[in-house]
Amino acid sequence: MWSWVSYDKLLPYVRAFMSENWRAVLEITILALFIYYILLFIKGTRAVQVLKGLAMLIFLSFFSNKLNLTVLNWLLTMFTPIAILSIIIIFQSELRRGLARLGRSPFLVSLFSDTKIPDIISEAVTSMADRKIGAILVFEREIGLKNYISTGVPLDAMISKELICSIFMPTSPLHDGAVIIERDRISASSCLLPLSQFHQISKSLGTRHRAAVGITEETDSLVIVISEETGTVSLAENGNLIRDVGPEKIIASLRSIYVHSQKIK
Repeated sequence: MWSWVSYDKLLPYVRAFMSENWRAVLEITILALFIYYILLFIKGTRAVQVLKGLAMLIFLSFFSNKLNLTVLNWLLTMFTPIAILSIIIIFQSELRRGLARLGRSPFLVSLFSDTKIPDIISEAVTSMADRKIGAILVFEREIGLKNYISTGVPLDAMISKELICSIFMPTSPLHDGAVIIERDRISASSCLLPLSQFHQISKSLGTRHRAAVGITEETDSLVIVISEETGTVSLAENGNLIRDVGPEKIIASLRSIYVHSQKIK
């Protein structure tokens, strides 16, 4: 740690640097935040592959300029405007959703909803289990789930016990498939998940449980699944299925996802 003497000696240099270079520091900070949110936005979408293609084009452009490859430079110059226009056309829906999210202040995190989410989910799961309502809830972690979200019905709704229970009611048109939750929002329902190919799973388990294990084999998500036949609640994580879990285990597992809220609090 810095002593008070060394800190006093360092402070004038810091002030002098900031007074002369504050614009550069501000620009770097804004660009870093911009790049971070762009990467956060495209995580788990088709845009990741497009970004790799753009990176390759940039590398080729730099390479051709250095070696003065006239024909390649001409081709890249002609292709760049077409590539940019194609990206805008292909990803117009993603861009529209991204601009809509900016209107909800993405820089701010709802601490209240984050800290309450484990309790809300536990109450909803317990209620559905008591009535033997089959359900599958998928919680996103680091690996994006937008490819799976696109297979369902978009909701983008706040998490509530009533909404979750109503989605999985047998009479609801949205009860088939999985509900995917991103942070404090229900992103979509009726989502299709990959089935597990692990043959050691008990044959007594149906498609819902195999889908719960399957998505955790391909991503780092946490899945809560309720059996329609028995009302048993299970947790799927890292390709493993833990059966017959109680509310305490559900809350503890969900708090591992929303740990940032606990730290801030």
